[in-house]
Amino acid sequence: MTSLQSPISNLVVLISGHGSNLQALLDACASGELQARVVAVISNNADAFGLERARRANVPAIHRLKLPIQSRRAYDADLAGLVASYHPEWIVLAGWMRLLTSAFLDRFPNRVVNLHPALPGTFPGTHAVERAFEAYRRGEVTHAGIMVHLVPDEGVDSGPVLAQEVVPIHPDDTLEYLEARMHAVEHRLLVAAMKQLVNTRSPIADLR
Repeated sequence: MTSLQSPISNLVVLISGHGSNLQALLDACASGELQARVVAVISNNADAFGLERARRANVPAIHRLKLPIQSRRAYDADLAGLVASYHPEWIVLAGWMRLLTSAFLDRFPNRVVNLHPALPGTFPGTHAVERAFEAYRRGEVTHAGIMVHLVPDEGVDSGPVLAQEVVPIHPDDTLEYLEARMHAVEHRLLVAAMKQLVNTRSPIADLR
């Protein structure tokens, strides 16, 4: 009898910090919710706790530091070679705090996925949650949000959107309360977006 089970997709996850979104992916893979396996976790930060999460899951945990003598493009080309050696279907940026150049992105067209704590067109770049919270206090916005998007080029948090969700900001919120709710949505939305990509294996053009 021929098995109808979907093939397992290989994921390489790039992180820079605590790795709670990586943990959401690891848990979803382990439970079978996500028909994928994390085959490597790479960080530019040797102290990133996400590397320990990878080790605990028996996933290769690799620190790849940018050397002072390396240009951004040279580092990204080296990183791309490392990632390619694990033969991933998808590369997930889950708290990766470096902007990738075409030296990396051109190796993996339409296969790099980023999670960003803001809605499309709002608060690109770093400290997005803090900036949204301050904008709320100034009366400029009523909510924050999360998006998962493709990274086709060097634009900052501007690629085709795969999933997004509004996160309300409440009058009694502190930044810490808002961040906690944002993280909970991040974990769920990232897994949902990856399930769409992995389970349907649809051409990316159909998802834009």
